[in-house]
Amino acid sequence: MSPRKALTAALTAALLAGPGVAQAATTPETTSQVTSATAPAPARERAAAATITWSLVRASNPTEDQRTAYDAITRAMNAAVARYNNLSDLGKTITVRYEPGVPTADGNINGTIRFGSNRSYMTERTALHEIAHTIGVGTSSGWSRLGGSGTWTGGQATALVKQYDGSGAKISTGGGHFWPYGLNFENEMSNTAADRHVHLVAAMVRDGL
Repeated sequence: MSPRKALTAALTAALLAGPGVAQAATTPETTSQVTSATAPAPARERAAAATITWSLVRASNPTEDQRTAYDAITRAMNAAVARYNNLSDLGKTITVRYEPGVPTADGNINGTIRFGSNRSYMTERTALHEIAHTIGVGTSSGWSRLGGSGTWTGGQATALVKQYDGSGAKISTGGGHFWPYGLNFENEMSNTAADRHVHLVAAMVRDGL
């Protein structure tokens, strides 16, 4: 074989082998990174991009009463928001205020939550309950349409409460609240009840809340 033909054959062999060599050199770690970067995210992960966030309006020079209230409210809201974000794909931007004149606490669909001076309401239970109001429980047109009769008529939340409590279970509504699992009173609070509360609110949103 002539020197020119030998060189051509060698170059052709190298080009044909190239992709195989590169593929073989890829480490398992690199493969994993490429897969996760290029594969589409599961639908659940994409939906979870919606996130509840919150901020507390603070006085520039707070009193001792305000400082202790801010601390208690922060603990309550952090716990409640973490639970909502861990268990649902709901999204809301919430502004929280400490207003001592508020008898207990309240939430508005405009995204505002107010805590009064009563420290017994500065709890995760209250925060979960008021977040539900900002999302639409008792405050939206969907609530009036689906819960105005005294019983929630949306299919997804109804199916879920039956899953929890049996085929005869229903979600009762009144005064802008729901039960069971509405967390309307502190003695209703438990980890199970709190988780079910979040799941039911998310199901109500899917129903059209």
